[in-house]
Amino acid sequence: MKRSFWYGMGCLLLAGPVQAQSLTGIWQGVENETTKPNDYWPSLLRLQQSKGPAVFGVLYEEVGGNPNVTVTFQMQGTRTATGLRLEHVDKLNETGRTPLSYWCDGSITFTYDPALEKLTGHATYRPHGDCSVGTFTLYRVKLKSAATVPAGVESSLRVSGRNVLWYADAELKQPVNTGNIFRTKLTKTTTFYITQGYYPTKESSAVPITVKVTGTLPKEMPPPAPAPPVAAPDTARPAPAAPLISTTPVVLPTVLFKVGKPELLPESSPALDQLAAELKARPELQIRVSGHADKVGEPDKNQVLSEQRAEAVKAYLVQAGIAAGRISTIGYGDTRPLHPSPDVRNRRVEVEEVK
Repeated sequence: MKRSFWYGMGCLLLAGPVQAQSLTGIWQGVENETTKPNDYWPSLLRLQQSKGPAVFGVLYEEVGGNPNVTVTFQMQGTRTATGLRLEHVDKLNETGRTPLSYWCDGSITFTYDPALEKLTGHATYRPHGDCSVGTFTLYRVKLKSAATVPAGVESSLRVSGRNVLWYADAELKQPVNTGNIFRTKLTKTTTFYITQGYYPTKESSAVPITVKVTGTLPKEMPPPAPAPPVAAPDTARPAPAAPLISTTPVVLPTVLFKVGKPELLPESSPALDQLAAELKARPELQIRVSGHADKVGEPDKNQVLSEQRAEAVKAYLVQAGIAAGRISTIGYGDTRPLHPSPDVRNRRVEVEEVK
C-alpha cells in the first residue's frame, strides 16, 4: 500500500513558494517522548510539495528495538514561517498489531534548520490511551557544497545528514567515504549514493547525489590509479572461543577509540574481523552497533562522538564485505558508562542481534 501511494505522489510536480526553500525529500531520524526516556521510534518522513504552501507525504515509524512493529501514515499540512505543520490523515499500513497496542496520531509542528538540514518536530496527539506529546528529530541528505567541480582537482564535497556513508553504486556494495565531507578528485560527472546511520529503518534508502565535472584533466596529471582492493580479514589470527553476537548487548572490550575521536585504535582489528566472520557465516543475521563515550567534555559533543564511533565500526564491517543494510547504529553519548570516568573502557561499542 505504501509503495503504490508513494508512486502516485512521485508523479506530481514539485512546486512551492518562491521565498521558501523546498522541504521535499527523505527525512530520517527518531521520535522520543520525555516521559518515556527508554522508548524511541525510528522514523522516516517522505515529503512532497503541492501548489502554494500545501505539503503532503508519508510518515513511517518502527518501534525501537522491534522493527517488525511498524506503521505508515498519510500526512498533509502547510509550510509555516519557520518550517511546516503536518496532520495525520490516514493510517495506510500497520504491522505487528496486538489487541492492546495502538499508534498515536494528531499534528506535528516542525522547525526547519537549513544549515543542518534538520527538522525538529513537536507532536500533539489526540487523547487516546497515554498519547500526549512526542518530539521528532529528522535529518535530510542534501549536497551543501558546489554542484560542479573542475576535473582532476581535489575538491571538498560536503553533504548534510547524520552519520552518513558514501557509496559509489546504487546497490551499496562499494563504500568510498564516511562523514559529511569527502575530499576527492573527480575526472567525470559522478553520482554518489548516501545513506544515514542515524536511526535507520527497514524503509531507509540511499539518496543519490550527483556532482558535475567541467573542464579537462591537466596534461601533466597521470590517469587515476585503480582503487586498492579491500583487504580480506586475517583468518590466520585465532578467534576468541566464544561468539561475539548475542541477543543482548555484548561489549567488544578490545574495540577502543582515541580520546575525543571516532578513530579506531589498531588493537580493534581482531575483534572486528571475528565479528565480520560471524556475520558472513550467518547471512540472515542483522545486528545493532551502539556507540558510547566517556564523561569527558560536553554531553552534546559526546552524543555525536558516540554515534560516529558506531558508524566507524559499521564502516569497517562494510569494508570487510558485510552488507550495510544488515547493520544499524545508535549512539548513547556518555549516558551509560561502565566504569568511573575518566576510563578508556567507556569509549566503547556494543553489538547485539536484531530480530
